[in-house]
Amino acid sequence: MVLKFLIFLAITQGLLTTESVRFELESGHAKCIAEEIKTNAMTVGKYSIVNPTEPLNSYSEEAHQPLPDSHKLTVKVTATSGNSYHYAENVQSGQFSFQAVEAGDYMACFWALDHKPPTTMTVDFDWKSGVAAKDWSNVAKKGSIDAMEIEVKKLYETVTSIHEEMSYLREREEEMQDLNNATNSKMGWLSLLSLLICLSVSGLQLWHLKSFFEKKKLI
Repeated sequence: MVLKFLIFLAITQGLLTTESVRFELESGHAKCIAEEIKTNAMTVGKYSIVNPTEPLNSYSEEAHQPLPDSHKLTVKVTATSGNSYHYAENVQSGQFSFQAVEAGDYMACFWALDHKPPTTMTVDFDWKSGVAAKDWSNVAKKGSIDAMEIEVKKLYETVTSIHEEMSYLREREEEMQDLNNATNSKMGWLSLLSLLICLSVSGLQLWHLKSFFEKKKLI
């Protein structure tokens, strides 16, 4: 039972906090990727243009051939509020890390320089947040902690992260319930007002018809 729980935690951690993608970007175009991050959560990202001559070795520090001059990126990471957390212009690779001071969706946008004729480049992008963003190797080196203690600390951080995620989802659910209740209340009053207006209009129509018939001495 404990083993299943630990496997569940590991799978949940991988699904919730890590996003690694490879995409193609044409010159003169842009592509944005969003990640929802909670307040005070640590996030790190690493991006690199894949060398056309070495498609399987995009993060190697010893590239045999340099990238073409046309393979340059402009990268910007912003929050929903518009605050910028990272900006790099005309680069072939880079990385960013910061602690989120506001909860919400964070957007990483990639722009490719415009070239004639158009060129297409492949970009590797690895984005981690929360527990997955921590550098556990440095933690082990600094504290002289053995492997078992590191695993226990990872599990503790994972459980804490899941608990915070559940609390965050519960708060969002309560906000949605309050919004639904307020909407239902407004719709109820609107329906009642519409009914009163319809009854008033019907009454006026009956009064008008009665007056018309009385003038014509039909009734």
